[in-house]
Amino acid sequence: MAKMVVLQQPTKQPSISLLPSSFSDFNGTKLCQIQYKRKVGKPKGALHVTASSTKKILIMGGTRFIGVFLSRLLVKEGHQVTLFTRGKAPITQQLPDESDSDYSDFKSQILHLKGDRKDFDFVKSSLSAEGYDVVYDINGREADEVEPILDALPNLEQFIYCSSAGVYLKSDLLPHCETDAVDPKSRHKGKLNTESLLESRGVNYTSIRPVYIYGPLNYNPVEEWFFHRLKAGRPIPIPNSGNQITQLGHVKDLATAFIKVLGNEKASKQVFNISGEKYVTFDGLAKACAKAGGFPEPEIVHYNPKDFDFGKKKAFPFRDQHFFASIEKAKHVLGWKPEFDLVEGLTDSYNLDFGRGTFRKEADFSTDDLILGKSLVLQA
Repeated sequence: MAKMVVLQQPTKQPSISLLPSSFSDFNGTKLCQIQYKRKVGKPKGALHVTASSTKKILIMGGTRFIGVFLSRLLVKEGHQVTLFTRGKAPITQQLPDESDSDYSDFKSQILHLKGDRKDFDFVKSSLSAEGYDVVYDINGREADEVEPILDALPNLEQFIYCSSAGVYLKSDLLPHCETDAVDPKSRHKGKLNTESLLESRGVNYTSIRPVYIYGPLNYNPVEEWFFHRLKAGRPIPIPNSGNQITQLGHVKDLATAFIKVLGNEKASKQVFNISGEKYVTFDGLAKACAKAGGFPEPEIVHYNPKDFDFGKKKAFPFRDQHFFASIEKAKHVLGWKPEFDLVEGLTDSYNLDFGRGTFRKEADFSTDDLILGKSLVLQA
């Protein structure tokens, strides 16, 4: 039987003309008609929860980004939460805005099950021995990683899966909705196959499809890519026109959505897109990052990616296309709504992470130098 342990561990602002206009009004069509009043008396970004029956919950992953915020919400709601990880990273970490007492209380309650989810025999034996009511799978990428979990827990009440909006087939008709065609050849096909497995097994599942996620502790170079260049006072190279429309959702809003589906009959065997309320252009995002970090309005340099050979390096952190999804289903069915607008969310990310000198990846301006070097030659 796997041993369960309680962890005790040592302890000048730019104008941004694009953003105030509603990018939810795409081609003149208003997408969001229902208005919700913001709750009064709680600071923005506070991890508040609603009461529900106590569950024995397993989170596959949970020590990075999404899981860090989700696990706190679940513990605050009174659930018994276990993180299944390989144990290579600290099981808990104190958040920048978290009090010592809150952190101490959290880490005293979190449980850890050490193992490799690709060791299917171990997964089956350890999970069946412990038994869980609910599984949150935050880091699953392939269907064969999920099947042993389902085999081990035949009486599982709910399987909540972190999928991706990247499963949608590229289309000229946007935003993507949950009923849109999917791409079986996408790089997220493993997540698509997992959703199919859950459906075929008759599991009470809920699948969440985020677009781009941002916020404190983000391990993907989303806002961090812009912050590095803004801090260095460098121009920001953006492919093509810079008018490509995309969408970002704050990690805390995503964690809240994960809570909303827990034990919710309306979420049974359903898929939900989760992201921010509005859409933004690449150029608008650069300006929003500058405003969030208190930097001057950035110099933006547009370039044609076909003019360069970047090798295996990625010159820009987003898909060079329009890519955004409707969150109307989650709003109407779950009663969920993003708390952060884009600049507020980027400010939260900057103040609690990059602005404190912490980031996941060192700055690499090598592709920028290729772009800017050619731009200077063309200007001359």
